[in-house]
Amino acid sequence: MTVHDLPAVNASLNALSGILLVTGYVLIRARRIQQHRACMIAAFAASSLFLISYVVYHVQVGSVRFTRQGFVRPLYYTILITHVTLAATVLPLAIITLSRGLKARFPEHRRIARWTLPVWMYVSVTGVLVYVLLYQPTWLL
Repeated sequence: MTVHDLPAVNASLNALSGILLVTGYVLIRARRIQQHRACMIAAFAASSLFLISYVVYHVQVGSVRFTRQGFVRPLYYTILITHVTLAATVLPLAIITLSRGLKARFPEHRRIARWTLPVWMYVSVTGVLVYVLLYQPTWLL
């Protein structure tokens, strides 16, 4: 594996995080608290690994220019700007939400989780979209 494989690893970690978030949501709705807890810890771990891999990649490679033209260009930048903006909020939200859940402060956990889940989910999904738009062949779109 080289540094150039990291964008695909990052997209995979984002996708895994999204899958774990949806699974964790389904589990808590079914009142399967221990499985929900394990799922959400795994989602946090996947997102943490993503962040480490992302930083390693960009420290070594730097910024990657988006060179495509046409309708996909404003689409990409709209997704990227919202993704980056919300990604900055996910880490503190996830830490606070996870901390409250692990400390069994469930009313406070629920209150913030209602905000954390959709933001985290959006960041996970758009992270995959950014990867596809930036690194995959143009014939895909």
